[in-house]
Amino acid sequence: MAKIILISGLVGAGKSTYARELETSIGAIRFSIDEWMSTLFSADQVGEIEYEWAMERIGRIERQIWSMAEKLLKLDIPAILDLGLLQREHRQKFYDLAKAQNFQIETHLIEADKAIRWKRVQTRNKEKGETFSLEVNSEMFEFCEGLYEHPDKDEAKMCKFIRTDR
Repeated sequence: MAKIILISGLVGAGKSTYARELETSIGAIRFSIDEWMSTLFSADQVGEIEYEWAMERIGRIERQIWSMAEKLLKLDIPAILDLGLLQREHRQKFYDLAKAQNFQIETHLIEADKAIRWKRVQTRNKEKGETFSLEVNSEMFEFCEGLYEHPDKDEAKMCKFIRTDR
């Protein structure tokens, strides 16, 4: 039975790199929130990214991604949702959607030490390689740090923890 794999973790943890590798290894279709935001809305952004502006668009993208994921699972094709999912409430939304459709779902929590993540972000900003979608400055990095909610004991039972700094 195909499943949905949620990719969660802080900025610079290696979520996109991990999701790309997983996509190839299990024959899944990967949806990356950064790619969708960059493609659909970067040209519309004027000045600094505002949280409310971004969240409204992320909500629209996630609804479309979920619609596509549902279709894939009905065809027995796994879906990888590389959406960041920093907060428990955000992850819970997808747990509830999967439960309503009787889909199998698991969360892969990608972790790395903060100093390593920041160094990766700086390198990504400079090199603008395959996983680059937008410049992340220190303020944005710290803002995301403050949003993050590590899974509690119950949610952790549903998570696969992946360290990318070893």
